[in-house]
Amino acid sequence: MFSMNKKNRNRFLALVCLLIFLGLGGLFYVNWVVQRPFGVILILSDNLTPSALTPARNYQGGADHRLRIDKFPHLALLTTHANDFAVADAAAVASSIATGQKANNGTLGMAAGKTRLPNLIEIARQQGRTTGIVSNASLTDATAAAFYAKTPDPLDYQNLARQLVEGADVSVLLGGGGADLLPDSKGGRRTDGRDLILEMRNQGYDIVQNQAELESTPSWRTPKTLGLFSMGNMEFSDEFSATSTQPTLAVLVRNAIRLLQYNPRGYLLIVDAGLSGKAATQNEGERTLKEMLALDDAVAAAVDSAGEKALVIVAGKRSVGGMRLNGFPFRNDKGAGLLGINAQGVPSITWSTGPESGTHISPEGPVSNEPAASKQAAAIGTAEDVIAVGTGPGSETINGFMDNTDIFRLIEKAL
Repeated sequence: MFSMNKKNRNRFLALVCLLIFLGLGGLFYVNWVVQRPFGVILILSDNLTPSALTPARNYQGGADHRLRIDKFPHLALLTTHANDFAVADAAAVASSIATGQKANNGTLGMAAGKTRLPNLIEIARQQGRTTGIVSNASLTDATAAAFYAKTPDPLDYQNLARQLVEGADVSVLLGGGGADLLPDSKGGRRTDGRDLILEMRNQGYDIVQNQAELESTPSWRTPKTLGLFSMGNMEFSDEFSATSTQPTLAVLVRNAIRLLQYNPRGYLLIVDAGLSGKAATQNEGERTLKEMLALDDAVAAAVDSAGEKALVIVAGKRSVGGMRLNGFPFRNDKGAGLLGINAQGVPSITWSTGPESGTHISPEGPVSNEPAASKQAAAIGTAEDVIAVGTGPGSETINGFMDNTDIFRLIEKAL
């Protein structure tokens, strides 16, 4: 019978131990190093629907033009209903994505039974990742607030700002909404007298107020950064001029990534492209299309800045107003060629609901040319699936028909 001497037996045991070690190391590498992205970026926007994305594409370059969003390898359609209504409001949509559970309309960060739910920012922080929130609307708007606040009243902006300061612990905050953090004595709208910007400075935040200050903020000091670039929403794309000091959404995204990626355990960045929904609410067709293109620029900035090791997801929130591009524009029509009355004598762009305030500049001056089927004081949400696209590690699960709560689960797994 074969037997090993002590020397050979020790060698054999050492080989077995080595193989076990290599096997465990391989499992760790595959499950943690390869599959878990270093950066996770979620970009959200109203009107990321086929019916709105098509005219945005045509507006920029004609029917054959392709946006950066079009080049993402993985695509799905998302259902967006609330827990209680078939058409969700802004707070319910954002809460569903932030927490992974359907919320009632008119609530933020809470389940239908009013239970306070953990959100993606909190989960990422527990995993040791740095976190950031960017918005070209207000940091106290429902979308941004769903990732740090929990309340049955998403319109109580003073309370949302208080929660942002007292417990959010988000490393990078960039956007508008300064009035909600300042007392009325300093030009804000707080009635409790608190200066929350000063309180955040005392918590160690660097405060920046324009693009130059943002871009000069060093990332090597790993500071917390609060960028407030307007008292309310930030400027629409068509309001920018050569003297504008506000950063574009793409600049905000690029700098947020720069400030977050110092952490060896990675980061989570939430981006709200909030202005397309603001424009759609007023049936401002051309402005809505320009904000869709600003979103596309921000998507390009995210992918280019974050690199191949990042998971980048771009997801629609909901359809606002129900924009439609009607027949029959010519294949190469773009820009102003898609506005006003087309060659068939019908409006090129129409809406399902809204105030019909969209205008087009003609030789005779501004004319209203974007009718709404149901005239309202402001456009409301419509029942329509939205688009989600993804690239990077883990994005291959974005496929077919999904619910917006699935975005939460996908990101939770990636963290």
